[in-house]
Amino acid sequence: MESPNLNTISVNGLDLAVWDWPGREPALLFAHATGFHGRCWDQIARRFPGRRSLAVDFRGHGRSGKPEPPYHWPAFGHDLAAVAEHLNVRDAIGIGHSMGGHSVVSATALRPETFASLFLIDPTIFPPEYYGQAPLDASFIRRRRNAWNSPEEMFERFRSRPPFASWQPEVLRDYCEFGLLCSGEGSYVLACSPAVEADIYGHSTAPESNLHREIPSIAQPVVVMRAGTVFTPGVLDLNASPTAPDLASKFPHGRDVHLKERNHFIPMECPELVAGEIRRLTCSESPSAG
Repeated sequence: MESPNLNTISVNGLDLAVWDWPGREPALLFAHATGFHGRCWDQIARRFPGRRSLAVDFRGHGRSGKPEPPYHWPAFGHDLAAVAEHLNVRDAIGIGHSMGGHSVVSATALRPETFASLFLIDPTIFPPEYYGQAPLDASFIRRRRNAWNSPEEMFERFRSRPPFASWQPEVLRDYCEFGLLCSGEGSYVLACSPAVEADIYGHSTAPESNLHREIPSIAQPVVVMRAGTVFTPGVLDLNASPTAPDLASKFPHGRDVHLKERNHFIPMECPELVAGEIRRLTCSESPSAG
């Protein structure tokens, strides 16, 4: 499968990078997790040769614009809906991991015609009672190493360390290759800075991040794939599932897939498993109810 085209789209007052693998419609539209980028989906998109795939770098991530904090979660859904409007995306399969899953739901509520179905992989949609609580402590995120000599150095440092040690090596290479930006004179910095990533986590339980009011209006078929590692309220554990256990039942047409032995990084560890669920959705495609 050929490398994607990189398009820069101006929406909502900033430039957003969109990676575009040309092919037949309707498209697969991928939305990444906090601190990640669109090219983390390469090893899944490549399993669908001939199918158009789109992967967004959210604001503050990858090759997209990086406004100063704060980063409020509704902005990511607005950005995704605006990108879909700009590209006239309709009846796509929306595939979102973690924050990306939250953003796919938010974008669906804003622009229902974008998606025929939704695949939410351990989406950051907490039980309703979690919202309005104290922000999660993301201080350890702010201490992340930001400067690197090369993507290869980053890969070698991470490949034997959790959680990266259990990732597919090809996914980790993509994460490192496109997760750094050249800062001049052969040095690199994280494409999503520690300050931005920490700020996003800090707003994850804010009242405006609560999508439970919008969820009953989502008419499309929805698959919620959940990890088994249990989330502890008030604790930012990046391996744990941030998904309300009964989330699928809150959608009018939701289906729950609970992977008891898996942690939050399902697409990084099991790209073929994720691709298999997408194939099931492509076999049952129908026009969206938007």
